[in-house]
Amino acid sequence: MDKKTEEFYIRLKGELEESTQWPSNYLYKFIVPTNKEKIEKVENAFDNLGAVIETHTSKTGKYTSVSIQVIMNNADHVIEKYKELSTIEGIISL
Repeated sequence: MDKKTEEFYIRLKGELEESTQWPSNYLYKFIVPTNKEKIEKVENAFDNLGAVIETHTSKTGKYTSVSIQVIMNNADHVIEKYKELSTIEGIISL
């Protein structure tokens, strides 16, 4: 992980801890190249967590937005998921 990414996660953790009482409902939003395997990887990362997942394909069909509403236990757990999914080629976290 590069220094810029590491600093982003440190800042995110601080903001989440200040603004949120845990456990809390958290909304993840990702843009993924429209590819069944990539979308399934994102969805599978939230298996057995009681997540509500919505997907929408772009007008051109090149990208799919994936919104995931899930109860997370703490800021570290939120960041763990972002890091886990960052390995998917072409994914954008919003």
